[in-house]
Amino acid sequence: MKININLAFLVALSIILFLNSCTTEFEKIRTSNNPELIYEKANLYFNEQSYSDAQSLYELAIQYYRGKAEAEKIFYNFAYTYYHLGDYNTASQYFKNFVSTFYNSPNREDASYMSAYSLYRLSPNFKLDQTPSEKAIEAFQEFINAYPSSPKVVEANKLIDQMREKMERKSYAKAVLYYDLKQYEAAVASFQNHLKGYPGSKYEEMAQFQMIKSSFELAANSVIEKRQERFEDTKILANRYLEKISRKNYKEDVKDIIEKSNQRLSKLKA
Repeated sequence: MKININLAFLVALSIILFLNSCTTEFEKIRTSNNPELIYEKANLYFNEQSYSDAQSLYELAIQYYRGKAEAEKIFYNFAYTYYHLGDYNTASQYFKNFVSTFYNSPNREDASYMSAYSLYRLSPNFKLDQTPSEKAIEAFQEFINAYPSSPKVVEANKLIDQMREKMERKSYAKAVLYYDLKQYEAAVASFQNHLKGYPGSKYEEMAQFQMIKSSFELAANSVIEKRQERFEDTKILANRYLEKISRKNYKEDVKDIIEKSNQRLSKLKA
């Protein structure tokens, strides 16, 4: 038992000494004021995937190599350290800066893609605010416009479609939520905005039908002075559905809403 305890102590001590030696080595490099050593070790740490240490040394190396040939590799790898460490906003900005600074770099195309892809990594669940998705789509579109022949264009378009689907789903879910909360006026407006913003949406027919239901409920729950106008609006939406929607899965339901609207209008005019 005593032997095992001593062995465990020696192993723990060895690990501590090893970590301390590593830390000491890094600190010696970091405080050396030796540009060549800092640059060499930064590349070594980067290749070993020690991105935090590489990032610290690249940040120091920048001041020594600005305007020199090594600067291109420093800035390129520096941006990647942020990406690998999960700081996607900063990574995107540094990749973008690389693109605008190193016009003739063979890595410029990749940096442009990575600037957009870093923003894509911030694209959230469809239930959350989709501003990051909008920014990523804009960045991917800039990449496609700049490099239309790039083999990465296919993937960029795929990711754009993926994010647009999330935005489309959120838009539809938002309108449904207004209906569920009985906020019918807001529901009608939201369904209209969804249909306008996402023509050909896979939710199109459902959105049309739910907009008609929302319009009917809005009319039915309005003050008397507004009911006639709003039931007429409901009939306009319903007839438009019957005229323009090809599959008409809700045809009978829509006809029923028209009939109910006419009944309500007859009572109002009596």
